[in-house]
Amino acid sequence: MEQTDFAGIGRDILSASRNELYMSLPYLDAALCALAFAPGGGVTLSLATDGEALYYDGSFLAERYLRSRVWPCRAYLHVILHCMLRHLAKKRGRVPELWDLSCDAAAESILDELDYSCLNTGPVPRKRKFYGECKRDMPVLTAEGIYRRLLRLDLPEYEIAQLQRAFLVDDHGLWDPEQQNGGEQSRRQDQKWQDLSSKAQTGLETVLSDKGAGGKAVLEQIRVAVRDDVDYRAFLRRFAAPREVAAVDGDAFDYGFYSYGLRLYGNMPLVEPPETREEKRIEDFVIAVDTSMSTSGERVRQFLACTYAILRSAGTFTRTVNIRIIQCDDQVRSDDVIRSLEDLRAYMENFQLAGGSATDFRPVFRHVAKLQEAGAFTSLRGLVYFTDGMGTYPEKRTPYETAFILLGEPPLSVKTPPWAIRLVLEAQDLDRAAEELPEEASLEELPEL
Repeated sequence: MEQTDFAGIGRDILSASRNELYMSLPYLDAALCALAFAPGGGVTLSLATDGEALYYDGSFLAERYLRSRVWPCRAYLHVILHCMLRHLAKKRGRVPELWDLSCDAAAESILDELDYSCLNTGPVPRKRKFYGECKRDMPVLTAEGIYRRLLRLDLPEYEIAQLQRAFLVDDHGLWDPEQQNGGEQSRRQDQKWQDLSSKAQTGLETVLSDKGAGGKAVLEQIRVAVRDDVDYRAFLRRFAAPREVAAVDGDAFDYGFYSYGLRLYGNMPLVEPPETREEKRIEDFVIAVDTSMSTSGERVRQFLACTYAILRSAGTFTRTVNIRIIQCDDQVRSDDVIRSLEDLRAYMENFQLAGGSATDFRPVFRHVAKLQEAGAFTSLRGLVYFTDGMGTYPEKRTPYETAFILLGEPPLSVKTPPWAIRLVLEAQDLDRAAEELPEEASLEELPEL
């Protein structure tokens, strides 16, 4: 009987917390109601979710509620943020302890930015110190970015334990969608939360964004969560131009007439297969690289190496090309002309990053305009600009397609021009593009820069 009473008390506490959160964050209305309350579920002294229900220990909730009304609200929203940011589905293939810590830190970083009395517990020095250290490496504190940082640092166990104590809120024991629900059901669940995040993003980007203090912190991470996976190879091919190549075009050849001629005349086909076919290849193209102080040399190297491998892969790179690789910070530092695969290979072998000043994108576009006037390009298809996004953009639309390639989600203050393509890549997107390349274009053959 006592356990039943505690279950009811716990449900009342969660309902009250949900209502209080809804009053402060109305743009999360659908997400806040997406989990059914379920006592038990193997959970003791905490909260937990499998993406479908919120499991709780009633006696634990009652004790924490008596100590502070803030804790249940923070814990409730903490769990909802895990689901909205798709932390559950993204756990596959990662070190469990580090991924759990990264997800908790990402969720808590949002909560600490939300300026509401129902969420305010006061500053925690250890957490603030950790946020500051992470922001040196990433503009937005995402679980993915924090996880990569923790892997790179390889911290001793006692430091990991200290961080876990600082950020621990809920139990992640049910975060195994394949074992708990089956693969197909877990995919449907992940899609449900992605849709809920998209709705919240729409609300934040419209009228509700101005009404919610701290909403910027939620929006920055939601944008990362709902972003679709990027196929960088397919994206790069959009800048290819159609041209004829010497190869049999099976799609344009009618094998019926060919076979009929052989049957009728013995060894005389009625039609011959065409000796050329039309393919899309990259010819006139510009690659611009932001070499300002805010751009990491290792990230530039990774981007150029992957782009190089894609360009030299079969079906993309022609025998003769006209590619310009321009390095620029607040002025053009170098302009290298690539005419062949050998030129591209030599450029990669001798590549050196030039620059280190502030960021201004306009000099590159002025430089390209002068090259066009001088007849340096036959038919310029496009320009890709690899950058962190923070700088001065040109105001006028370019006569060719322009894409700003951002490695990692930038802050909301970064506003790319509406006429330009904005593509956000994660390090794993480049890695995946490299893994899908044929053996003759493998990144393993590339020189170290």
